[in-house]
This record gives sequence, structure tokens and C-alpha cells, in this order.
Amino acid sequence: MRPLYLLFCLGLLVNCKSSPHHQPVVAKKDTLKLPVAKRLQGQKMVHVFVALCDNKYQGIVPVPKAIGNGQDAGHNLYWGCNYGIKTYFKKSKRWKLVATYPRPASHIIERCVFRHAENNTWLVADAYDGEYIRLCTEDFLKSCAGIKTDSLTVAGQQIFMAGSANLVSYIGHDGLMDFALTGSFKTCDTLKREAIVLACISKNYFGPHIKATHASPLLWSTGLMAPEAYTLHDAVEAWIKNEPAETVRQRAAQAYSQYQNCSVKAARRLLVTGW
Repeated sequence: MRPLYLLFCLGLLVNCKSSPHHQPVVAKKDTLKLPVAKRLQGQKMVHVFVALCDNKYQGIVPVPKAIGNGQDAGHNLYWGCNYGIKTYFKKSKRWKLVATYPRPASHIIERCVFRHAENNTWLVADAYDGEYIRLCTEDFLKSCAGIKTDSLTVAGQQIFMAGSANLVSYIGHDGLMDFALTGSFKTCDTLKREAIVLACISKNYFGPHIKATHASPLLWSTGLMAPEAYTLHDAVEAWIKNEPAETVRQRAAQAYSQYQNCSVKAARRLLVTGW
């Protein structure tokens, strides 16, 4: 398991580079009292929780120091490298980086807000300090359950995050291989949310927790994987168009096959939808 994952990480070292910070847009807290479902009308919202790769604080085979520092988002495997969330979405013609917030919280190194080029879909991505992978996992699950909700104002528009989003995603090492969660993640409202979990063997490890949240698992994995941005990117493109879950899975598998040089059949065995 771990040697294969190490080879993957080493192979990506050549694609790594730093990403410059942008001036933050001043955000303000949501003061609306309307039900979350009402707020979402006319918009689609995606919130991505990224646990930065961390040699020191995560139970992984160490990757090269340059990409395995969980306190350095700009060079991190899952954020600043070419196939990291920030860099990949920033380069995509389908998305525009609207705002960047350094340190929106003590445990979040950077937050990026993207808007889709063709419609009113927004994507918020948070780069969690790798030391706080447990908190990142908990915040993701709380969002799936509607326990954690949040919003901010960007370019004069209210952007809804966490449990206020339609689609919630986790990206990074599967920390549930290393620690157990004792908190409750039972759903606390009737809003229908979907979840994408790109981490090794995520269906097995995240399954019981996702089931309690009542979120629908749109995409997750059955084995070892590289949780990189292209898989999420193409899955979200299909989701935006309201394509069936199987089509979302197919688009994700095609992207994974292309970048990982494996067959589409193998990628479809790895990436699955539903229970």
C-alpha cells in the first residue's frame, strides 16, 4: 500500500511549483436568517476541504520535503503543485480565481474562491494545515451533516460554504486509517447534499460517517489513489450540468486514466458512486 503511494508522490515532484498569494478580499459573516435551502436558489456551491500532505503529522510514507510540508501550501502536493487544487483550477479555462484569503483561520493556511466561467457556480477551497488533518476531516463530515455552515461575501455576492453548499468534498490522505473519530455526524436538517471523497479507500473508511450525515456519496474510492485536482475538476463539470451520477463517475475515471496512465476500466473500478 504505502510503497505504491510513495512512488506516485515521487513521480509528481517534477510538476511542483509555488503559487503566489493574492490580496485578500474583505469577507463578512453571513447575517441572513433564511433557511439554507432558500439561500441556495439560483446558485450552485461547492466547498472543498483539502488536508495538505504532511510528512511530520500524517501516517504516510514520507514524500520529498518540498511537497510534504503541511505548513507550506504554496509548494504542497495537494495545493501548490501543478495537479494541486489551487494551481489546477487556477489554470483551468472553466474557472476564474476571484479571491484568495491567507490564513482565514489559524488552522487554514489559505482559502481560494473560484467562479465558473459559464454559470453561477462557485467553488471554495480551503487548504488545512497538515497537522490538523483530523479537524479537516471532522469539518468535512460536519458540513455533510449540516452541523457546520458558513458564508462570506465576494465581489458583492453571498457565497455559501460548508454545510450551506450543495456539494462538499474532501481531498488528501485518508486520516481515518490513522485515527478514529468519536464525534457524532448525524444530519441536523433536510437539505440534500452530495459528497466527493478523494482519498485512499475512502468508501470503506468514510462510509459509516457519510451514512450518518445522509449526504449522497457522488464519488469516492475503493483502493489506493492519487487524490489530485483533475479528478475533482472533471467530476464537478459533469455535476454542474446535472448529469447522472454514473456520468460523473465516468468523467472522473476518464480524467484519472489520462493523468495516471491506467486504463479507464481500472479507473472505474477505483472510482465509484453511491453505496
